Amino acid sequence: MSSALRLVPVTSDNVEDACALKVRPDQDGLVKPVAWSLAQAYATPATAWPRLIVDGERLVGFVMAFLDVRFRPEQPDDRPRSGLWRLNIAAEQQARGYGRFAVEAVNDELRRRGQTRTTVSYVPGARGPEGFYRKLGFRTTGELSGDQVVAELELGPAPRP
Repeated sequence: MSSALRLVPVTSDNVEDACALKVRPDQDGLVKPVAWSLAQAYATPATAWPRLIVDGERLVGFVMAFLDVRFRPEQPDDRPRSGLWRLNIAAEQQARGYGRFAVEAVNDELRRRGQTRTTVSYVPGARGPEGFYRKLGFRTTGELSGDQVVAELELGPAPRP
């Protein structure tokens, strides 16, 4: 991981590379492909915040946040949530800190937007990302979103420049 690590918007110049990004084969059932995520972002532009994770000039991953979504809009006390919708790190780039960087960058963006917590949902199981999210401070809420476990991280104040 280098100091040139950053998030960049998906554009017509990089969308094909983004769609070609693949996670490890054993993770295929745990996270949707980038092309699927980009279709969701196109269909819900007010909700989705898709970004590519780039190290120097090399694409290493994809992250997409969701903004102000009510999980159960039929319930009057359901609060809007924002958080991590997708995280795909290229198979050959995993375990290098890129996922942590992406989650922290999403947290920074959510703080900038006035949020006080980050929500994530994930497929439970031995091969799932629960350990990764726990290491970052996420704690399960006891809720499910479909068949996925919901976890949240309380955000501290924004870092000083």
